[in-house]
Amino acid sequence: MVTLTFPDGAARDFEVGVTAMEVAKSISKGLAKTVLAAKLDGLLVDASLPINGNAKIELVTAKDPEGLELIRHDAAHVLAEAVQELFPGTQVTIGPTIENGFYYDFARDEPFSEDDFKAIEKKMAFIINRNDKFERQVMSRDDAITLFKGMGEVFKAELIEDLPESETITVYKQGKWFDLCKGPHLPSTGKVGKAFKLMKVAGAYWRGDAKNAQLQRIYGTAWRTQEELDAHLHMLAEAEARDHRRLGRQLELFHFQEEAQGQAFWHPNGWTLYTTLQAYMARRQKEYGYREIKTPQLMDRKFWEASGHWDKYRENMFITTIDDEDKTLALKPMNCPCHIQVFNQGMKSYRDLPVRYAEFGSCHRYEPSGALHGLMRVRGFVQDDGHIFCTLDQVTDEVKAFTELLKSVYADLGFDDVKVKFSTRPDIRVGSEEYWDKAELALKTAADASGLDVELNEGDGAFYGPKLDFVLKDAIGREWQAGTIQLDPNTPERLNASYVGDDDKKHAPVMLHRAVLGSFERFLGILIENYSGKFPLWLSPVQIVVATITSDANEYAEKAAATLRAAGLRVETDLRNEKINYKIRELSADKKVPIIAVVGMKEAEGGKLALRRLGSQGQEIITLEEAVVSLAKESLAPDLA
Repeated sequence: MVTLTFPDGAARDFEVGVTAMEVAKSISKGLAKTVLAAKLDGLLVDASLPINGNAKIELVTAKDPEGLELIRHDAAHVLAEAVQELFPGTQVTIGPTIENGFYYDFARDEPFSEDDFKAIEKKMAFIINRNDKFERQVMSRDDAITLFKGMGEVFKAELIEDLPESETITVYKQGKWFDLCKGPHLPSTGKVGKAFKLMKVAGAYWRGDAKNAQLQRIYGTAWRTQEELDAHLHMLAEAEARDHRRLGRQLELFHFQEEAQGQAFWHPNGWTLYTTLQAYMARRQKEYGYREIKTPQLMDRKFWEASGHWDKYRENMFITTIDDEDKTLALKPMNCPCHIQVFNQGMKSYRDLPVRYAEFGSCHRYEPSGALHGLMRVRGFVQDDGHIFCTLDQVTDEVKAFTELLKSVYADLGFDDVKVKFSTRPDIRVGSEEYWDKAELALKTAADASGLDVELNEGDGAFYGPKLDFVLKDAIGREWQAGTIQLDPNTPERLNASYVGDDDKKHAPVMLHRAVLGSFERFLGILIENYSGKFPLWLSPVQIVVATITSDANEYAEKAAATLRAAGLRVETDLRNEKINYKIRELSADKKVPIIAVVGMKEAEGGKLALRRLGSQGQEIITLEEAVVSLAKESLAPDLA
């Protein structure tokens, strides 16, 4: 007999070799219909796998994250079978799950197109209706290689040849079709369901290496229910409509071009948005005791070697040499070593701590051209970077203050839904285990004291220390990792930073790396998409457009605009010889101007404005003097209001 312990602590004895599906049936037939797999002592396995020893058991259904992952995994297998049935001679390679879906890479001489999707989806539905069981089969290494080579599946054979000798080789059959796979799988193809859709086809290289064969990658999305699929597709449509690259052109904010890959050209409207946000952040940081500094773009490689970045980050750095001085310099990919150089000027006492530096630091990092994506992934960017030099005992208070600042800023910018991830020691790191134990304990204690409900993110810390990452949710439910605070007891010591303690001896301070927005470029991309270009008045590059009904009102429109500008508002005029309804439609729908002040001869004679607000059909008649007072107050940034 084997003893299986359930999540509620209850334990039951079963015959040796019992399967999770049989366990489910012993509880109820209804449960058995919903079971997709099981977790034995935390390991996900097939529901049909014989259980030969005592274990903790969890039955996995579609409601569980693992269940959805299996649906997507098996959708990739169904896709591969469908493609090979429809397009004989196509070789299969790999087909993993990804966020919200899956893909499969195929080797085929002729290109796929999205026109093929309808036929492929129909064949996938047929395979799902067939409800073939997934059956696991263990093979010897040589037999598996011979089998796949005999089928002409050279990519699968290569995968097997590269596996460790100790690896168990398994294939999974679904009807007559089978694939090399570690598993686990759903009980049958029918469990995949019909809530799937193929999304796009793209090029890919075998094993991600441009020197290897070029493949074709078909992407798909899969969900538990049609309602979930519809919601996801609606979100994608919303995301496309909000795409910051499209809105960047439409609102004349920025552009990119090949001659400066990964670096934005900011237009007047975009730079106004940029500098308005930067000025706001400068004021907010000053409130919390940060002193703003500016450090060099180019630094000698010795600083990066000493900090550890040269070994860990070299491939992402832009390097230059000065031949006649025999020097190697790097464009800074981050600001940390530079801030330590500022701290190192002059002797510091424990009474001087904490020292808080902030910099809108311009950084450069090499990103492959294929990874670049508008403002979201760039090579040149500015961080709202900050470093706090303090003692370990001061970490809790500093994290609390930073968290307070971050939450306040996010709320001002329209983000109230924020979660926090606590990232622990990565595989590649510096420092002893004792060092990491102390650092992780200190940061977790600070997070608890700050009232943060953290989600453990094991192994994702920086190479020099653990961190808290702040993830915000936008208007259509997407999550973006933005702010961070990282505890680093290592780098200051490596770069000879010290202070004199109350024992009159030198000690290395702890350094907290922190950013509220992170990359300005990326955060502005997030803001553009969150607001769909309809910025709050204080952030909007153009706050008011004074638009004329007739050319007779042009002089008054110019006067009104000048008066509003004198009150600190960002104002333009629209004196074009066009109908006012056309102007309003264009300024609202295309330019997304928050306030349109309509003026005709009636308004000119009465010294008034007819205000139309974005998203509203009505208008407010107000005198110019009243508009100056009310709109100037309304346009203030949240920290100044």
